[in-house]
Amino acid sequence: MADNKSTGESKKDFTKEEAAQRRAEVTKFYKTNLPHLKAQLEYEKLLTDIEQTRVTRIQAQMFLAQTYANSEEGDENRDITEAKKEFQDASNEINKSFRPLKTN
Repeated sequence: MADNKSTGESKKDFTKEEAAQRRAEVTKFYKTNLPHLKAQLEYEKLLTDIEQTRVTRIQAQMFLAQTYANSEEGDENRDITEAKKEFQDASNEINKSFRPLKTN
């Protein structure tokens, strides 16, 4: 008989009662672990929110630094509204690249 690596038991046919008992044990195992998985999901979502906020903050800092540098250099050709549009477009692209976690 070949050993089943996942359970450490020998491979055998279960009776209906044994199969039902086994299913009940597996179901109980999953149900007892659901709170842990839900906590992990919440944790991962919070991490994702933090990273998205961090990216937005860094983009804003870069925008301000570039705008300030351009105004100091006397670069009058660059229109501020154009820079704002570029910043908004870049922000939208970054937000599109984040995929939401599956909730089902």
